[in-house]
Parts: sequence; C-alpha cells; structure tokens
Amino acid sequence: MSKRLIKFELNLFVMARSFEEWWTSVPLDLKQKARKGDEANKPLLNQVNYVLLHLHLAGKHDAKPSHEELKDWLHSGQVDVLRMAPKK
Repeated sequence: MSKRLIKFELNLFVMARSFEEWWTSVPLDLKQKARKGDEANKPLLNQVNYVLLHLHLAGKHDAKPSHEELKDWLHSGQVDVLRMAPKK
C-alpha cells in the first residue's frame, strides 16, 4: 500500500470541527469586530472571511479552518453565504 493511499484513508476518519468549535478558538477581540451588532443571527461567510484574513495577517495559520471544514459549514448551514430579507 502506498503512502499516498494510507494518508487518504486516514484523512477519511478525521472529524472536522463544527463552526462553534472553531469559533471558540478565535480571539475574543476578533470575534467582536467581525460580528459586532449581528451576534443574534447565524454567521455570514463574509464575517468568517474577515476573521480568516486577520488570522492570516497575524501569521496564525494553524488557527484557520481547513478547506473541508469551511465546505462543511456552508453545506450544512452552519454559516450563511448571504442573508435575505423576508418578502413583504
């Protein structure tokens, strides 16, 4: 069995973090800046991107979520891509 195949099989068994699990690891000041005034609503992708950019600029690459985690958050509805106003 090749190393590449073994690595792929191991990755299948790794559980991705939920958005809330990751969000608890984000510094408080960054969370407050990203979600100020919008804490009661579901997080938006733009707010997550704001946090990712600031983590990247601070060199905290290990604090950023994986591609799989981000994809899961969007596909499972943990994070909204945009927020639509209800029809009147």
